[in-house]
Amino acid sequence: MKELIQLYRKWSGKEPKDIERIADSGSNREYFRITNDENNSVIGVIGTSFDENKAFVYLSKHFEKRKLPVPHLLAVSDDSMRYLQEDLGKQSLFQALKGGRESGGRYNVKEREMLIRTIRELPNVQIRGARGLDWSNCYPQPEFDEEGVMFDLNYFKYCFLKPSNIDFHELKLEANFRMLTKDLTEEKFDSFLYRDFQARNVMLDANNNPKFIDYQGGRCGPYYYDVASFLWQASAHYPSDLRTKLIEEYYNSLKNYTEVPSIRHFNERLSLFVLFRTMQVLGAYGYRGHFERKQHFLQSIPSAIENLRNIISESDFPYPYLVETLQHICDLPIYKTAEKKTAERSDGYKTTDHNVYKAHPSDGPATFSKYDNRGPLVVRVYSFSYHKGIPEDSSGNGGGYVFDCRSTHNPGRYEPYKKLTGLDEPVIRFLEDDGEILAFLNHVYALADNHVERYMQRGFNSLMFSFGCTGGQHRSVYSAQHLAEHIHDKYGIEVHICHREQGISQKLI
Repeated sequence: MKELIQLYRKWSGKEPKDIERIADSGSNREYFRITNDENNSVIGVIGTSFDENKAFVYLSKHFEKRKLPVPHLLAVSDDSMRYLQEDLGKQSLFQALKGGRESGGRYNVKEREMLIRTIRELPNVQIRGARGLDWSNCYPQPEFDEEGVMFDLNYFKYCFLKPSNIDFHELKLEANFRMLTKDLTEEKFDSFLYRDFQARNVMLDANNNPKFIDYQGGRCGPYYYDVASFLWQASAHYPSDLRTKLIEEYYNSLKNYTEVPSIRHFNERLSLFVLFRTMQVLGAYGYRGHFERKQHFLQSIPSAIENLRNIISESDFPYPYLVETLQHICDLPIYKTAEKKTAERSDGYKTTDHNVYKAHPSDGPATFSKYDNRGPLVVRVYSFSYHKGIPEDSSGNGGGYVFDCRSTHNPGRYEPYKKLTGLDEPVIRFLEDDGEILAFLNHVYALADNHVERYMQRGFNSLMFSFGCTGGQHRSVYSAQHLAEHIHDKYGIEVHICHREQGISQKLI
């Protein structure tokens, strides 16, 4: 600490007014927020590894030249064991997503937007950050290679698999490890693999723009790794529709920086890295939990197992013994109890192969509406105040539904929520914790799904849903937004949202 203060004095020419230790991360480095009399602050870092610090200093200077969103490096001690960097604030993406994470993956619109901004920015660091980078400065190795992959797979075997007391054939497992290693390293990339890309290592500025930290373990490698690391973070509980959206956002952003493979090839390769990354995470949790006796990591294992269960059920991996062993882990009673029941989702609605209506010989030929076969279907969803009247249907259909939300608990009766809407996190938490709105919407979803499916089968092109409450601010807004997202996610069709009293419109396509 004494040497860090001396470095601060030398850089600023002033004495620090306050030094606040920042909560430890997963590394052995120590972080401090150092503030002067004018309340200007910087971050001071004390490292334990010369090579690791050297890598961070080099990468920071290189990324800054590339004008990437990383902290400005202010000063480095002569022995490179301490340095000062720009203070990017106290709000990390991990902290900003707390509400959605703790509600089991129900991320609101604001949280989803922060995730989209972050994933869009990742290719900028990976591709532009790699240009002109001297990989020999990376720590602990310059590239993602077979040796590093086998190290991580054995880490999983010795720190998680064996402590779990699972019987397995070591030679068969080793053979499948080597097959997976070969597949993971067969494509060569000139891109920066962040290695520890997660929500804790993303800071947000006042406008919620992402800034990246803790990239000192990066190296040359495939960009799939970071996508898998970020989107399959065990504790995040990202729902499948949100993951799909974020993968799409990443893929489209990547096109701006380099040539990309087909989306099919991209997804196939990504699934390999999700499998590998999940085993890596379990190895780390096993070591931290079983050997270092850190309870937090043991408590995180069921979430990682759920990720593992999903990925081996969704993909056909050519490693039969490895998959058999992983399935055995997922079937252990201790993890089976943590399994979540998830509803099936389709990428888009497919019409049935048989006739929509089963004909009877006495019925004669069917007649059709003038709206038949005009599709594709567009759904419009409104929120409104009953004081200002029900929204008009401009399609000419005169159909659809109007739902009265006034039977559910009204957050507008309480002072903290009066200036908020059903799109704001505190209101969402209030409604979902109370539970009445969820039961209400379950019935709405059942009606809406049947109606949407039949309209798609018949080729109708318009359907309208409206939700009313007292002021058109809380319950109706929440309900309209969630039904719109439900329909769009389940059927992949165009949905228009209008929160009439709030002056908010949105199109989901």
